[in-house]
Amino acid sequence: MKPPESFIEQPVRSLQTMLRVLAEDDSSLPTVIPDGIYGPSTMTAITAFQRKYGLPITGITDQYTWDKIVSVYEPAVIRVGKAQPIEVLLDAGEALRIGDSNPYVYLAQAMLLELSENHATITPPDVNGAIDTATSDAVLQFQKLSGLPQTGEIDRITWKHLVLQFTLDAHHRNTQYIKL
Repeated sequence: MKPPESFIEQPVRSLQTMLRVLAEDDSSLPTVIPDGIYGPSTMTAITAFQRKYGLPITGITDQYTWDKIVSVYEPAVIRVGKAQPIEVLLDAGEALRIGDSNPYVYLAQAMLLELSENHATITPPDVNGAIDTATSDAVLQFQKLSGLPQTGEIDRITWKHLVLQFTLDAHHRNTQYIKL
């Protein structure tokens, strides 16, 4: 969660947004709602931050406190934010075919391998970075299951459906583990 562009020239909201991220990353810090008002909850969060990081405890955000918040916020926002997605750069009309080797093929094979655990109609491929017969067959099976044209090739549309189905299956699997 980065302070939105609309928070430019709104230092209190930016401060509160950073404090909120810090609280998400460290449960010992209180949560603040970015309302733009430097009220008691903001002062409490600043005091807790100052105490934790050995700063003079004033409840006031001076330049030294601000700089420390920024330095702690930058790695925290990476930890609490969404992971950076991988965008596969296939041109329109481009497809990965039998015999092609490509770093993206490893990802596709890993996703197909995972999907094969929940979908018996997908034969698990080897994860070797090359579109071999087993990978092409797994792609064909996935395309059939997804109602896509069955080519055995990974084009942009197949990639999109593969990522979406993998994400849904992974989410479903994670929620099952949480409930146990």
